[in-house]
Amino acid sequence: MATFQYIAKDSAGNETRGTVEAGDRNSAIDAVRAQGLLPTALGEVKSAPREQQPQRKAPQNRRAPGSGAQAQKKGGMLNKEIKINIKLPKWMQGKVKTKDLTQFTRQLATLVNAGLPLMRGLDVLKRQMKNPQLLDALSGISENIAAGGTFSESLTQYPKIFDKLYVNMVKAGEAGGVLEVVLGRLAEFAEKSEKIKNKVKGAMIYPIVVLVAAVGITAFLLVMVIPKFKQVFNDMLGGAALPAITEAVIQASEFVQNNGLQVAGAIFAIVVIMKVIGKTEQGAHFFDMLKLKMPVTGTLARRSAVSRMTRTLGTLLSSGVPILQSLVIVRDTTGNRVVSDAIQSVHDAVKEGESMTQPLSQCTVFPPMVVSMVEVGEETGALADMLTRIANTYDDEVDNAVAGMTAAIEPALIIVLAVVVGTIVIAMFLPMIKIISSVSGAGA
Repeated sequence: MATFQYIAKDSAGNETRGTVEAGDRNSAIDAVRAQGLLPTALGEVKSAPREQQPQRKAPQNRRAPGSGAQAQKKGGMLNKEIKINIKLPKWMQGKVKTKDLTQFTRQLATLVNAGLPLMRGLDVLKRQMKNPQLLDALSGISENIAAGGTFSESLTQYPKIFDKLYVNMVKAGEAGGVLEVVLGRLAEFAEKSEKIKNKVKGAMIYPIVVLVAAVGITAFLLVMVIPKFKQVFNDMLGGAALPAITEAVIQASEFVQNNGLQVAGAIFAIVVIMKVIGKTEQGAHFFDMLKLKMPVTGTLARRSAVSRMTRTLGTLLSSGVPILQSLVIVRDTTGNRVVSDAIQSVHDAVKEGESMTQPLSQCTVFPPMVVSMVEVGEETGALADMLTRIANTYDDEVDNAVAGMTAAIEPALIIVLAVVVGTIVIAMFLPMIKIISSVSGAGA
């Protein structure tokens, strides 16, 4: 018989801990369930016998018969352990992708919902996990739970993988005995957020490709083609005056050839300076405000900010996280200083017993319609549901904004590319016409 330590929930959702003796793990789970409890964590209590501990020390400078083979065997096992435990430095390890974390969350929710204990579900997912960082995190989480910790407490040991939103929702799910529901909501939240992000990235791929092609073609013409045409013009026209457009293109070519490295260095310096300024509080606030007020992308940024904020807050409130704690989490996960300041104002107002409506209305990010819907949600006691509806509405508006931005940018870039290349071509062919005319006149 072995001793198993368990963490379980009773019918009222209260957490209880204890130990049971059973022949194996499945028998221990059945024993816990027989007490009317739902096990969320279970691990075997192992203790090494004291009389075996002194045997771990071997006498120095003595070799018992057969000890060479044993030492070789132990050395091989030690080498094997070293190979297994070698890890890359943190800065060389890749990040856990949102897709991998979402898939893990969805699978764990399915296993827990099917009645499988949390520890058993983690063991199942560890065997099929391919991401090394997430696998290492799951191993540590399983050890912490087996030692008596809760799932949410174990998640806090890996803040780069499980953010505050994830940890607090899991904590609320444990407290309410609805962990599988919260995990499902987390997976759904991550899937929708990733969907919006991928749509924005996908919409920008084509314009970026066209822009890079335009810059590359223009640079090639200015550096490689124009100088050869200039030499031809000097030989054939004998220093005669060139058309104004041709002179302008030749001067641009000479400037790029003579100052190309300086221009590249200046661009690099500007980018570095902007990065440094963006690290400061005032600079970050300025750039975040600029993102929201840009002519084309500003609308998309505002709608994305509203969608993210309302979905995050609605998901937290519907999962049972207290309003003040939810606002703090939303404030830290918005990714925009302007929105974070607005959420902080809302937090301070709610803390003083006021409503969310007034602080939200003072922030230009949130349209009057959003403020009105939040006010209705507060009055009817259905704030979480109202926030989710707002998020769904703005997800559709983000889709429309992405489609509109793509439709506007693509032809604009094509026109710019056509104008630049066309100008260069015309500038080079105007002198050629003059050369052909002079040659024809001389032949006549």
